[in-house]
Amino acid sequence: MKTLSGLLPLLAFFSAPVLADRVANEPIKPIQAVQVDDPEKVALGKKLFFEPRLSRSGFISCNSCHNLSRGGSDNLPTSIGHNWQQGPINSPTVLNSSLSMAQFWDGRAETLQEQAAGPIDNPLEMAFTHTLAVEVLRSIPAYLDLFEGVYNTRDINIDHVTDAIAVFEETLVTPNGRFDQWLKGDDEALTEQELAGYKTFKEIGCAACHYGEAVGGKDFHRMGIVNQYATENPSQGRYEVTGDESDRFSFKVPTLRNVELTYPYFHDGAVWTLEEATEIMAYLQLGRELPEQDIDNMVAFMKTLTGEQPQIQVPQLPPSQPGTPRPIPFEND
Repeated sequence: MKTLSGLLPLLAFFSAPVLADRVANEPIKPIQAVQVDDPEKVALGKKLFFEPRLSRSGFISCNSCHNLSRGGSDNLPTSIGHNWQQGPINSPTVLNSSLSMAQFWDGRAETLQEQAAGPIDNPLEMAFTHTLAVEVLRSIPAYLDLFEGVYNTRDINIDHVTDAIAVFEETLVTPNGRFDQWLKGDDEALTEQELAGYKTFKEIGCAACHYGEAVGGKDFHRMGIVNQYATENPSQGRYEVTGDESDRFSFKVPTLRNVELTYPYFHDGAVWTLEEATEIMAYLQLGRELPEQDIDNMVAFMKTLTGEQPQIQVPQLPPSQPGTPRPIPFEND
């Protein structure tokens, strides 16, 4: 009689193809943990992500709108920027943003590095200039040492800054959600209700847009395919980038990873509950009026997409020096 240890290779031989088929046949793929190749660059990028002196006020950092303690978002309909100005659009989560095909709702930035440059000189957001932001960093000897260690130069430029931030953001993935565990073969990871919700999610067509590792972020689609979406938000979506009429009101499909943490929902941040968002999207995009039980089941499923959150220790930032440009916290009209 064969021992258990003798059977293990045989069990692995049969289970691996079955598991591979299971994952291949699902519209969602498990998130893979990140392998950090350059920890010094990641550490520098983390400091810059939390660095409020990259803003005119000396108060706003990347983390202000993409709060890593709140699912990588700010949980506001639209973000608050310089001089308490209200932004025009909801801040997408930074978590798993490296898995998207492009950045921003309208996809105007192709890479995380390009995205990182945008808010710094946006007058509604950090309201600085790239030149002044670099000047701040150059005035602080500790930053000069860090950039020299990573980029082999003390002649800092904005590309160094945004590259480091982007490399840090690439580490902000959330693997090992319960749905990932189920995809990998743990049949006990999901409840019957959650499995029923996933079945409905696929059957009614949600998986046509929400697929891949991020469960979204791979396409642009019109908000309101079957029924029109009523909103006062002025954004025209992808049209503002391409000028193509067919792109009007088209937005990047948002990730559903950690979606229970990233309320309020939609590009205008108009909807605060996942139940209401599910009901509205089924009606707008699919022309379906779902029964309450289906909505509850789908929400239960989507909550299984919450993964392990990045364990971030807030970095100690180097002090300003006498020559460091002073912040302008508030300006009267």
